[in-house]
Amino acid sequence: MSIAPERSRLTLQKTDRALLKLASGQDAESVHTFRTTSRRVQTLLEQILSDRDRNQKKLLKILEQIRRRAGKVRDIDVQLAALRSLKVPQEPRRKTQLVHNLLGLRAKHEKKLQKLLTREVIREVRKRLKRTSRTLKTASSCDALKIAREMLAGVVRPAGPVTEELLHQYRIVVKRARYAAEFAPKSPEATQLITQLKRLQDAVGNWHDWLSLTQTASKQIGEVNQSSLVAALHNVTAGKFRYAVAALSASPSIQPRQSVNAATTTTAAPKAVSTTSEQSRRPGARTHTPAERADTAA
Repeated sequence: MSIAPERSRLTLQKTDRALLKLASGQDAESVHTFRTTSRRVQTLLEQILSDRDRNQKKLLKILEQIRRRAGKVRDIDVQLAALRSLKVPQEPRRKTQLVHNLLGLRAKHEKKLQKLLTREVIREVRKRLKRTSRTLKTASSCDALKIAREMLAGVVRPAGPVTEELLHQYRIVVKRARYAAEFAPKSPEATQLITQLKRLQDAVGNWHDWLSLTQTASKQIGEVNQSSLVAALHNVTAGKFRYAVAALSASPSIQPRQSVNAATTTTAAPKAVSTTSEQSRRPGARTHTPAERADTAA
């Protein structure tokens, strides 16, 4: 099954509109929409197409810069949504203070995003999006569903229980694989795979949102033994982790390659996404997983 050219061009058009909306105001919806549409462009140009011209390479570079800034704002938005949904009586004053701190941090990142979105940058991105749409070439042999499945199969799962690090890898790969599958022509097979990946993406993404909030709260308030609110967040996050692992195990779209010895497994995924760059951009980094390193750009 090949790819649908009209969907490729529609994705570029949606990114153009999302960029204009983001430039006019950095509310939660506009930030999220830009990030998802620009990620789809990245998947199209990096995973679906084999060759990129200079214009497309430059486009990806600029989109990445904007998406990193927007990602910091988005991280705060999802943490705020999670925190506001938390219905626990523990330490209401600390919860209120944490909300205020997050709002202050969001304002800081929003200001940096606004500074980046100059007229010149907006004009250049729009020009390169339109040029990409005109010159877009897709190989007839390109199979979007096959590429999506290769991305999923490329995650090596060591023997033993699912770890946070592995779940981080799947969080990123499942999202990219879904975007790749969306470029396939409509069919029952494509619809089924996309539905499965969307369900799994929601489960794993929800866990990650709560994990980010828990890490932020731990930094600002203290660890479990210092705050009952942080302890409650840890409990919620643990439940979200178990649910995500169960969803991963039950998903028919996931058939991971299992290594004989996790310590010696170095096999790379065929045409798989690079998880290192996005994993290293999450907030509240901890040193015990590559997914939570110091670079926090989203």
